[in-house]
Amino acid sequence: MSGYRKLNRRTGSRESLFRSLVTDLFMYGRIKTTEAKAKELRKLADKMITLAKRGDLHSRRLAARYVRPEKEVGDENNALQKLFTEIAPRFAERQGGYTRIMKLGPRRGDATEMVFIELVE
Repeated sequence: MSGYRKLNRRTGSRESLFRSLVTDLFMYGRIKTTEAKAKELRKLADKMITLAKRGDLHSRRLAARYVRPEKEVGDENNALQKLFTEIAPRFAERQGGYTRIMKLGPRRGDATEMVFIELVE
């Protein structure tokens, strides 16, 4: 048994999905998704915040591998910038557990458990 959920996706598709989810989580602070995706996203988001708390160039480059660049003209990668300038200082004293998962109930179409995943204040 592997150490992560495959979510019925091939490797490239799954990695792309989680890159988009982690970028949206850092941009908006809270996103609605399925419970299985949120549980896997929590691991990746905590890892990225821990890298951002280190704050050096190497950790910025490692985080840039996962956080997608935004398509806006003004700022090259404002999700990554926000991670290092706003989110990391907010969790400077916290040792882990940067995200919270709140259950919403089953989705109407297929009864999949839906949740909000958000950054803890």
